[in-house]
Amino acid sequence: MTTYRRYGIFVVPEGAFYRIGASWLGWDSVKGIPVAHPKVTGLARPVAEITSAPRNYGFHGTIKPPFRLAAGKTETALRTATAALCKRLAPVEIPAMTLRRLGGFAAIMPVEPSADLAHLAAEAVAELDAFRATPTEPEIAKRRKARLSARQTALLAQWGYPYVMDEFRFHLTLTGGLGADAGGISDRLSTLFTPVMPTPFRIDSLCIVGEDAAGRFHVLNRNTLSG
Repeated sequence: MTTYRRYGIFVVPEGAFYRIGASWLGWDSVKGIPVAHPKVTGLARPVAEITSAPRNYGFHGTIKPPFRLAAGKTETALRTATAALCKRLAPVEIPAMTLRRLGGFAAIMPVEPSADLAHLAAEAVAELDAFRATPTEPEIAKRRKARLSARQTALLAQWGYPYVMDEFRFHLTLTGGLGADAGGISDRLSTLFTPVMPTPFRIDSLCIVGEDAAGRFHVLNRNTLSG
């Protein structure tokens, strides 16, 4: 079995929506291979440059952020616990998704917040937390550079990540920082993704992902939400 540096719990779409997302980013985390970017004209920067920041993670929405395994915990045990959790949790249906800017980058997000999705994420974060190693001081310091609020700092201390629980915002990241050319990039993204964006967007499975030695994430398995 391959040893991975970190693990996480992601929503990984399927079908045409996933294929376009993986192609845009240049990394197919399901197959574990680089894929060609789509030919998009009229951009101020190459697609490879625009997508360099999120590429390694693949096309996904984070549920439980990546973590190192705690001492004594194994991937096999994580798989077992995640499967049991997903048998208890129900699928979530998002009525509509949209392209938005979030913190300077472009992402696909629910049009309206979903209480059911927030509950799903909170359950995964809490129920699987025994598998998470405590962050190192350098890891914590890196997070604190983001000018966290008092609440986010408290969440970082408790759960190892500042954007969980009531600070959770589900999104599928498409770019790094956009800068001055944001308008043109957003227009092209809308043209690319609108035809394949599911309406509604149904989340009926959660994936365990692993980060390889090169920093790229791979989908290790998919668990159906059957609660």
